[in-house]
Amino acid sequence: MNDDEAFTRVPFPRERRLVLDTLRLGRKKPMMHAFLEVDVTRARQRLDAHKARAGERVSFTAYVLACVGRAVHAHPEVHALRDLFGRLVMFEAVDATAIVEVEVEGRRFALAHVLRAVHARSVRELHEELRGVQGTGLGGKRRGTRAFLLLPAVLRRLVYRVLLASPARAKRLTGTLLVSSVGMFGAGGAGWGVSAPGLHDLSLLIGSVASRYGPDGDVREVLCLTVSANHEVVDGAPLARFAKTLVRGLESADLLDVLDEGGD
Repeated sequence: MNDDEAFTRVPFPRERRLVLDTLRLGRKKPMMHAFLEVDVTRARQRLDAHKARAGERVSFTAYVLACVGRAVHAHPEVHALRDLFGRLVMFEAVDATAIVEVEVEGRRFALAHVLRAVHARSVRELHEELRGVQGTGLGGKRRGTRAFLLLPAVLRRLVYRVLLASPARAKRLTGTLLVSSVGMFGAGGAGWGVSAPGLHDLSLLIGSVASRYGPDGDVREVLCLTVSANHEVVDGAPLARFAKTLVRGLESADLLDVLDEGGD
């Protein structure tokens, strides 16, 4: 075998079967996507100032989650779930799944973690929960997850469908929306991502933060944010209103006032 044909064969990570399951369940959803540019200069400046003052880097994802929760609470139709009779169930509380990278058996794994009532919680509270999940990883879920993954794929997907048939149970198990981050695609460059259809009918993907010149010639930091929604559940107009509220909240940085004041 020459160098051009050399390769390494490794086992397929068992935890990846969860990803394959969700992709299979969501593959027929007619998703629509909105690619947003959000001026987060003010928010990033406040987070940087807090780090300089307190020596702590507060999670930008936690800030986005807090803003998303409040925007969804103002437009509950965007996170509606359908029941067995086709009716739309709109919850008052906003539970969001965040993708958190943890270590499992020496490998990095994207763990789906549900944060409760993100519409009513502070950036500080969400930050501390995310950091806690990163520290504990799968924790006590590991044994149950391993046992579930031993089932054949057909049975696992049947279990998903049964468990998620009830909107209330689906909200409890997976939340009503997904927030994930693909990080920086390149220093100073713009980059959006698109979530593959999965369990959630509403998802937000945090892309890169690009440097752009503002109207006054000053350099602004612009977040590339993708909002994806199931067209069977929500139309473009209400999704656009939600996006407008979300952008306004992210750009204002009002939820970071408590950090400026030095509180929790």
